[in-house]
Amino acid sequence: MTLTTDSHPAVLAAITEGCAALGFGMSCDRTTGRLLRTLAAARPGGRILELGTGAGVGTSWLLSGMDAGATLVSVELDAAVAAVAAEHLGADPRLELVVGDGAELIDSLEPGGFDLVFADTWPGKFHHLDQALELLAPGGLYLVDDLLPQPTWPADHAASVTALVERLTTDPRLHATHLDCSTGLLLATRRP
Repeated sequence: MTLTTDSHPAVLAAITEGCAALGFGMSCDRTTGRLLRTLAAARPGGRILELGTGAGVGTSWLLSGMDAGATLVSVELDAAVAAVAAEHLGADPRLELVVGDGAELIDSLEPGGFDLVFADTWPGKFHHLDQALELLAPGGLYLVDDLLPQPTWPADHAASVTALVERLTTDPRLHATHLDCSTGLLLATRRP
């Protein structure tokens, strides 16, 4: 994917306009995007899974870091929001966009098949967590964001986030680091 001179995905402005037109405000921020690009670049020829395409902001960052041999499967439940991603990114042969339930996709995938999983929606983060972690190959990376309070959080969501962080940082299958940056990140690696 072509990058602009400030190293943002070239399509980012168009996707941002599409988000504004829909009133969709839950895209990943630029710090998370830059990290996604870096993690994707560290996996030449890798298989990447994004749970929660949204309008494609995170997807564009992942694609901007991927090499020609890497593949990305990205799932979004909201068809109208996913249509923005499809319009701007759907022609990329490395990308498979799925419109549907992330939990159903997780259940349909072969364990150990992914080098990077970005969980940016409820399935694979707040439910179907064990199934999502089982999708990681040994040494595979798992990233979640939005672990710091967000305006879109339900009233009782802070307890769920605390439980998630505790669960991931104590999972014997993982080496995990909770990062107090961006919107609140946690990066974990599947132990060999």
